[in-house]
Amino acid sequence: MKTEHRIYIALAVLALLGLGVYFTQKKQKDELAAHSATAATADLPKVGVSKEDVEKVTKISIKNADKSDVTLEKKGDTWEVTKPVNAKANAANVRSLLDNLKELKLKEVIDRTSGTYPQYELTDEKAVHVVAYKGEEKALDLYLGKSGSRGQMARVDGQDGVYVAGGYSSYLYTREPKNWRETSILKFEDENAIQVSVENKNGLFSFSKNDDKWAGTFAQRDKGGKLGAASAKWEKFDEAKVKDLLRAYKNLGAEDFGDEKSDTGLDAAASNGGIITIKLKDNAGDFTVKVGKIAKGSSRYATKEGGDGTIYVLSSWSADWALAEPKRFEKTEKKDDKKGEDAHEDEAAGHMGLDDAE
Repeated sequence: MKTEHRIYIALAVLALLGLGVYFTQKKQKDELAAHSATAATADLPKVGVSKEDVEKVTKISIKNADKSDVTLEKKGDTWEVTKPVNAKANAANVRSLLDNLKELKLKEVIDRTSGTYPQYELTDEKAVHVVAYKGEEKALDLYLGKSGSRGQMARVDGQDGVYVAGGYSSYLYTREPKNWRETSILKFEDENAIQVSVENKNGLFSFSKNDDKWAGTFAQRDKGGKLGAASAKWEKFDEAKVKDLLRAYKNLGAEDFGDEKSDTGLDAAASNGGIITIKLKDNAGDFTVKVGKIAKGSSRYATKEGGDGTIYVLSSWSADWALAEPKRFEKTEKKDDKKGEDAHEDEAAGHMGLDDAE
């Protein structure tokens, strides 16, 4: 065998040996890193609430530096807001929060001390503090702070340390107090409505449906506030406008809430706003919504008759139906028709001019 061939063979053997050493060392390094990561993860506090325990949660308190503190409590099968007000809770929002409790976990340690709490906004004054209870027992007690490139910073009550938290959805915990409350006021199928009335300072509108066609009458209120006789025939009445009202009210929801200190004007709703009553077929129910004074902007206070007394704030899109004038339920004059009328008037004026000249 030639010398150069022996050299090539020797170099190939050395290369193979080198590769073997490289892969062996890499495997050992990877195993060591995996072991270290496992050990580090095992060393992190457990914060998530198990699937079984989530269903046992009976109370959640959320302290938010930027908003009012909120407390949610389960009473029977329903959730209620008990702070800052006593009100029915929005079931969907509470469910989303409960589901997120299962996703919470700590992924990495940043600092084993409390020295960097101010830096990561984890002080009592700055952090979002979430506590979940199973009866009297705490299922979770966690502080959430600043969110940055490394993730969501967190600390666990009762022990020092800053950690990176996973699974946290901030919008679920930092809602405005009003958004924890049930905003739904009415829910019905608009096709099932058979009668609608609107009473306000202008008078009384009465609408009824027969064979899927709506008919309407209007009784005007005089200057003294007394209702006159209902119109025998309403030439310009447009049933499409009644359908528009029903679309606005079939899933009626509040944009905000008032309280007992608010100057609502609901004690004289017919004068300050209006009263809308909707009756469903087959005795499926009657709904009456009273609309009062302006709450803010163009939104108005309202309440549902026969409800729990909650004072809602309705957007003008819904509230303004209660303040309707007759033209609100009348056919809208088409621009083309108006142009036609103007053209006829101009033509007539031209003829008059010619006649005068003659």
